[in-house]
Amino acid sequence: MLNAEISKRRDAAISRGVGMQTQVYVERAQNSEVWDVEGKRYIDFAAGIAVVNTGHCHPKVMEAVRAQSMNFTHTCHQVLPYENYIRLAERLNEKVPGDFEKKTVFVTTGAEAVENAIKIARAHTGRPAVIAFGGAFHGRTFMGMSLTGKVAPYKTNFGAMMPDVYHVPFPIELHGTTTEQSMAALTGLFKSDLDPNRVAAIILEPVQGEGGFYPAPAELMRGLRKLCDTHGILLIADEIQTGFARTGHLFAMEGYDVFPDMTTMAKGLAGGLPLAAVTGRAEVMDSAQPGGLGGTYGGNPLGIAAANAVLDVIEEEDLCNRANELGSRLKQRLEAIRTTTPEIAEIRGPGFMVAAEFNTADGSAPNPDMANRVRAEALNRGLVLLTCGVHGNVIRFLAPITIQNEIFTEALDILEDSVAAARQAA
Repeated sequence: MLNAEISKRRDAAISRGVGMQTQVYVERAQNSEVWDVEGKRYIDFAAGIAVVNTGHCHPKVMEAVRAQSMNFTHTCHQVLPYENYIRLAERLNEKVPGDFEKKTVFVTTGAEAVENAIKIARAHTGRPAVIAFGGAFHGRTFMGMSLTGKVAPYKTNFGAMMPDVYHVPFPIELHGTTTEQSMAALTGLFKSDLDPNRVAAIILEPVQGEGGFYPAPAELMRGLRKLCDTHGILLIADEIQTGFARTGHLFAMEGYDVFPDMTTMAKGLAGGLPLAAVTGRAEVMDSAQPGGLGGTYGGNPLGIAAANAVLDVIEEEDLCNRANELGSRLKQRLEAIRTTTPEIAEIRGPGFMVAAEFNTADGSAPNPDMANRVRAEALNRGLVLLTCGVHGNVIRFLAPITIQNEIFTEALDILEDSVAAARQAA
């Protein structure tokens, strides 16, 4: 079977609204490597968009799923509950940043986690409005895409967005927006358009994901925490892409000196199985009435078993420190490449959540063409990369944190050769 043959079938069977970054149809995967239906091997620097942080088919995760599948695969926790659901909630309540009592609810997707966090915030505060940031990505449901700070492709042709959602600029020094300007925009919003006493929550990613891997400055987090405390607003950290050792911490908010009131998570939580969660202050999480939260598949037993195993693997294999080590090595190689590649405007990101932003050689404009040429060259050479950013000019690096040293070195060599080839083709 050939990739091209399957691609034709896909075009005939699947909605074109489901975007594709490659036409590589995977047959099997192990740790940081995947093999397509034609037998070609690839090094995976996407990890399912930061999902398999513990690698494809980690033996401990797979054994946990296998063992659970032999007992039962579904009962719906709201009907017939199970102990490991409680155990995972207890572990998250302990590990999510915040020196206060916490509670958790499990759902299925990251967008669903965001939706429920907003529901809980509105129930707790009795207020309707929510503030998010430009460049943010919070999902493709109506509330999720309303909060998302990018129109194309997420909002195009989908009609009116949810009401009472407001955006302010995210501080990005490279693009000329400072923390002071972002905080001033919030102050201006409160003066001109929105009474702060109507605001239920402010939501942000500690490191913007789809928006371009821009870390939130510490001064922004402090400013938001003070602002929220002043006006009785809840602060929500969207850790869906940053969570589970990716940034060198189990959660990125551990790198700040303030805590959110609620944390959303998904992606890396269950090592490839669909599971998401909201964890937050106990009194906040208890604001919803019984039956107001949940879902048929929320906290599916297989996902719960996988997630408990993922937390074990992160601890046993010291993946937070491993993320910092790999990220440091990646940044060093990128800096070396940058000496001969003026198109690389910036290298950034905590831990192993690293990105390179490409501008024109004179630095005057974003250069999505260069980023895409590098991505395409790398794919041809057997390395899977992803682009992101409002301008599509950022390459993000999301290999499994369990990647073997020799394969990591091989991938860096391919990356360097791909950048050189992309420059030559310009």
